[in-house]
Order: sequence, then C-alpha cells, then structure tokens
Amino acid sequence: MARDVAVVFGRAPRLGTVKRRLAAEIGDRAALRFHAITMHRLLRMLAADRRFDTVLAVTPDRAWLRLPRRVRRISQGSGDLGRRMHRVFRGFPHSRVAIIGCDIPEASANDLVAAFRALGRAEAVFGPAADGGYWLVALLPRRPARPFANVRWSTCHALADTLANFADRRVILLRSLHDVDTGADWRRVRGTCPS
Repeated sequence: MARDVAVVFGRAPRLGTVKRRLAAEIGDRAALRFHAITMHRLLRMLAADRRFDTVLAVTPDRAWLRLPRRVRRISQGSGDLGRRMHRVFRGFPHSRVAIIGCDIPEASANDLVAAFRALGRAEAVFGPAADGGYWLVALLPRRPARPFANVRWSTCHALADTLANFADRRVILLRSLHDVDTGADWRRVRGTCPS
C-alpha cells in the first residue's frame, strides 16, 4: 500500500487575501499574521512526523512559499472548495489521504494519526468543526464518485451535506475543534496558539 498522505489546505499568506471575515474584525495585518503563523506551525508539526507524507495544497496555484523540509507543494486548482478537495484526493489514487484546514490552532499530528487509524475501521473520517463544518476529511483510496456534491460551503450545513454523500458508507467522527473565521473565534483561541 502507498504511504498515507496528510494534505494541508491553505491560501498563500498575502496581505488582504486571507481570512477576510476575520480581517474585517481584527485588521488585515493581524489576520495575515494569524494565518501565516498557524499554517507554518501546522506544516512544521506534520512534517516532523514520519508516519505519513505531508503536502501543502495551496491557492493561488502559482504562489511561492518557503516550506519546511519534507513538505511537498501542489496546487489546488480552480472551482469551489469541494471540486478542489476532490481534485487533491484524485491526485493520490492509491493512498489513504487526509485533508486538514490550516486555520485550526488546536490540531496536531496526533489528529492525523487518529484519522489514518480510524480509516482501518471506516471508509471516511471527519473532524467536525464547532460551526457545523469540518476541519478534516480522510478517505480510503476507494472513494465515492462525488464526495462533495451539493455541499453548502461556509455554512452550518457543510458537514451534514457532505455526510449525505456518504450515507451508504461507514464514517467515523473525530473530536470537534474550532476553526478561526471570526474575531470571536480568534479571541477564544488566542491563548492556545502563537500570535
């Protein structure tokens, strides 16, 4: 079997282009700082774990970033979030793949290990987010044809809509974590992440 692959989904850190809802409340520079620090911290942490390969799926596609050793960079491509994630899964047809968001300060390499371990008992694993979305999705090489069809992204329905596409498959949910989209989210996690 091919090696497990952990894919961090992220936007290149550029002033005025990241965490726009958060930036509206705390300013562009503070939002950029949060985004860059959280993403690089997660990449370094995952790259240090030799139990899986670490990849950054970045947008915009041609963005240049300095990456930690052992982190490969790929482009997300065009389309909505579901199309971009589906494209990344298709890029690793023989591996178990976990996609994780880059705005989850409480996430750790152990969460990825737990996701890959759970794939031994299920066909899909999700890390639910407190806002009704999800911070992680992990799938086996045999995947539904349209795993992210008809999902209302960036709403409280994102996880439920996605789970509807997995109705006939065994699914395991990991611990619930908070992503950081708003000033209130940012203030809540400030003590648990670097600033």
